[in-house]
Amino acid sequence: MKPTLLILAAGMGSRYGGLKQMDELGPKGESIIDYSVYDAIRAGFGKVVFVIRSSFAEAFESRFEPRLKGKVETEYVFQELENIPAEFTVPEGREKPWGTGHAMLMAKDVIHEPFAIINADDFYGREAYESAFRFIQQHPDANQYAMVGYPLKNTLSDYGTVSRGVCETDNEGYLKDITERTKIGKENGDIFFYEGENKTRLSGNEPVSMNFWVFKPSFFDHLQNGFNKFMSEKGQELKSEYYFNTCADQTIKSGLATTKVITTNAQWFGITYKEDKPKVQNSIQQLTQQGIYPADLWRP
Repeated sequence: MKPTLLILAAGMGSRYGGLKQMDELGPKGESIIDYSVYDAIRAGFGKVVFVIRSSFAEAFESRFEPRLKGKVETEYVFQELENIPAEFTVPEGREKPWGTGHAMLMAKDVIHEPFAIINADDFYGREAYESAFRFIQQHPDANQYAMVGYPLKNTLSDYGTVSRGVCETDNEGYLKDITERTKIGKENGDIFFYEGENKTRLSGNEPVSMNFWVFKPSFFDHLQNGFNKFMSEKGQELKSEYYFNTCADQTIKSGLATTKVITTNAQWFGITYKEDKPKVQNSIQQLTQQGIYPADLWRP
């Protein structure tokens, strides 16, 4: 059975100012999602599951279905604020869903095979998908996971702060700890993460999670248990979010699973702010000129 690619595409792009999931960046109007799916198919993935919002489902499907039909199996699931277990309620005034862990749970009923999970607005590079596919082929154990890690300094924006999961590994390359830093930025050539009035310098060489992980279906049980605990403790807060990174970290520390950090030389770039767009377009143009991607990605 071929593995699945799960794409988190429900974010509304508040800092970006629009649906960056569908922004045209390639020579024939391709989005970053197009390149992610193209690389996944080349690597050997057989299905793509999109986590989206119902408010833009029609526009999203009408764009991607013609491109992907006959090339890969597709499924669509929806992340909405009210999609939570029946014993919990949405607090008055909450506007956004509950984070990446909540988004991932929307796919638990349609994924029954090993899978990789990615962000819709991050360009991970061909090598990353090939590495993920190899790991799945070589590690069939239900409790062996993996994360594709990138050096922090290569994942920042020139136009504002970013959120990153900063990782610590053991001598064999297995993940020991991951800390979600929601505000990392550059200042006078140095890199800091900010917490209120405090700031802490980082070297820039720390491996970080860009939300490219490899999981087995067993992870959904851990995720659901963790989300239920989160909702019991923080479900009435207006802005708290549940990250699947956090669940993975807790699963590792409890001894229920291991996670190998796959270091990659693949080129990463992404869009957080509108000002990032020209740089991404230029990077894609260079990769196209180098022959890594065809000028018309989905040409028959």
